[in-house]
Amino acid sequence: MYRSLLKPLLFRLDAEQAHHLVFGALGLAGGIPGVQAALRSQFSYQHPSLEREVFGLKFKNPIGLAAGFDKDARLVDELAAMGFGHVEIGTVTPRPQPGNPTPRMFRLPPDRALINRMGFNNSGAAAAAEQLRKRRSNIVIGGNIGKNKDTPNEQAAADYVACVQALHDVVDYFVVNVSSPNTPGLRQLQEREPLLALLRTVQRTNQAQRTARPLLLKIAPDLSNEQLDDIIEIVREAGLSGVVATNTTVNRAGLRTPSAVVEDIGAGGLSGAPLRARATEVIRYLHTQSGGSFPIVGVGGIFSLADVQEKLDAGAALVQLYTGFIYEGPGVVQRMCRELVRSGGVKKG
Repeated sequence: MYRSLLKPLLFRLDAEQAHHLVFGALGLAGGIPGVQAALRSQFSYQHPSLEREVFGLKFKNPIGLAAGFDKDARLVDELAAMGFGHVEIGTVTPRPQPGNPTPRMFRLPPDRALINRMGFNNSGAAAAAEQLRKRRSNIVIGGNIGKNKDTPNEQAAADYVACVQALHDVVDYFVVNVSSPNTPGLRQLQEREPLLALLRTVQRTNQAQRTARPLLLKIAPDLSNEQLDDIIEIVREAGLSGVVATNTTVNRAGLRTPSAVVEDIGAGGLSGAPLRARATEVIRYLHTQSGGSFPIVGVGGIFSLADVQEKLDAGAALVQLYTGFIYEGPGVVQRMCRELVRSGGVKKG
């Protein structure tokens, strides 16, 4: 019903308006007694072969929701009922911020893609923590953290530290996001020396807590092999638990959408099907060059079982959806999990 009826209606709306409409409706419905049970019955699928343990955490299945959909952790129970094995909230910043001016999210239907320049719009770390304290489900929660737009890169570590301190008791793992193309200058923090210094500072704060959380790094797909080699060394030197590969890309090569339309949209990160091959390439490179020494969460262009399996075969221990969830609808996770079990393609991370 989603692809034949709801999706055509939603795709007539501005992309961000459609997101808010669906988000609000799901939030209202989730507060009605029995609705979450109905969602679980309709969309969730569990099987022992789907379960896995990755960086010390137990996941019901390997398919999670990527950061960006539920920035403020307002729908984690509803999303858990839809069958996700984990939900990554954020990107969260220490202080609330509105993000970039609208319009800032665009669909490219011929490419099954999105371009966004949201700019870390969120209600701040304290608000996200408060939402997570209210949750009832036991789904694994990742906290994707970033810096405020007006924080200079030289002071960025303090923002990431503040997020760790605010969210530490309510998330299961952290992801340091220095790879979004939508906060000016942020990607400069991916260079080896500033990144290593940042991660060491964040890790010290993390390890000073009562129980240290797994700390991961989210990287861009636009890094060279030499930069990926640096990432492998940084993971080891900073004592990270893994890598999320990859964020959105600034590359526009090979799109089916007319170039005039793409140029009119302007800046932003591209996600969806055009990112699939490059994200898989990055995962395979990291896994091979590191000898599989750390877990990788694979993100980018996942719409089907074949896409999931491709990421797992390349070395990913878990995968995440975002654009595929928008295009394929709420039944996509259940469908992928069923097909994974049926195909016998599930492998432990």
